[in-house]
Amino acid sequence: MKRRERAIATVVGSAVGDALGAPFEFGPPGAFSARFPEPGCDDEMCGGGGWEPGEATDDTQMAVLVAESLLQQRGLDLPDIFDRFQRWAAAAPKDIGLQTEDVLTNGMPWDLAAAIHFQVNQRAAGNGSLMRASTSAVYFARAGQSATMYAARRIAALTHGDRAAWEGTAIFHELVRLSLAGADALAALPDILDLIHPDHRQRYATVLADDWHPDQATEFNGAVWPCLGSAVWALRSTASFEDAIRAAIDVGGDTDTVAAVTGGLAGAHYGADAIPARWTEPLNVPLPGFGGRVLSHANLIDLAHRLGAGLHAVPPTPC
Repeated sequence: MKRRERAIATVVGSAVGDALGAPFEFGPPGAFSARFPEPGCDDEMCGGGGWEPGEATDDTQMAVLVAESLLQQRGLDLPDIFDRFQRWAAAAPKDIGLQTEDVLTNGMPWDLAAAIHFQVNQRAAGNGSLMRASTSAVYFARAGQSATMYAARRIAALTHGDRAAWEGTAIFHELVRLSLAGADALAALPDILDLIHPDHRQRYATVLADDWHPDQATEFNGAVWPCLGSAVWALRSTASFEDAIRAAIDVGGDTDTVAAVTGGLAGAHYGADAIPARWTEPLNVPLPGFGGRVLSHANLIDLAHRLGAGLHAVPPTPC
């Protein structure tokens, strides 16, 4: 399978998971399968809960903002990404995480806002940086292991002051990098965990273990580690893109983000042809604050193609 197809599937797959999971957010386990017991229903992209059929949430909207910054600035420009986030937040998107909203509206500069939020609240390990990582993971994959994990941590730190969020996003970046190269990403998890900050390594080792199940989570999957663990479980315990997404949504809780993360990982693993057309055709990604733009499936394909074409600047130097 060509690398290009995997890159497209990472971005599109994440958006598909996001839009499919959104109507079931904060619902009980098994709600998706209860409504659609047999795969293949044409109305699975049903909308609801304030979302139109196929409409992507803040997960994909923020991922697009990251992507457009990387492409237009020809590399990692953290102040520019933060400015785009602020412009989007000020336009009253339908959904925005409470923590992310506070960071983007607290009046602090880009390099202090998340850190100050964390100092005050001592809680910043939400999955809000992980949910938007599909596009940056594709962009930095060609730069290698150190550079992609470094970029993941820096982008995560724009809104999340807790290093736990940085490390989860870095793991996701590296899993995508390996998958785009055709490697067995899940088999590499022990080696990836060796690269995680020691303060957070054991927590991730627990949720990424072969025998871990979302039922064993000790925190709500709105937190970064059970969210990533649930996505990896969904990929590991199924044999197709479609089944992985169904399993992710059926976990319940923060269904749009768990499914978005699963969709990115499963897309990189299975490729674009594995994503059902009935899920991609209705996709639409509004961008509040950016002139009423709404991206379609075709727009996402074009975006992913440009992201995966190679770096446009010297990658950041890890420190």
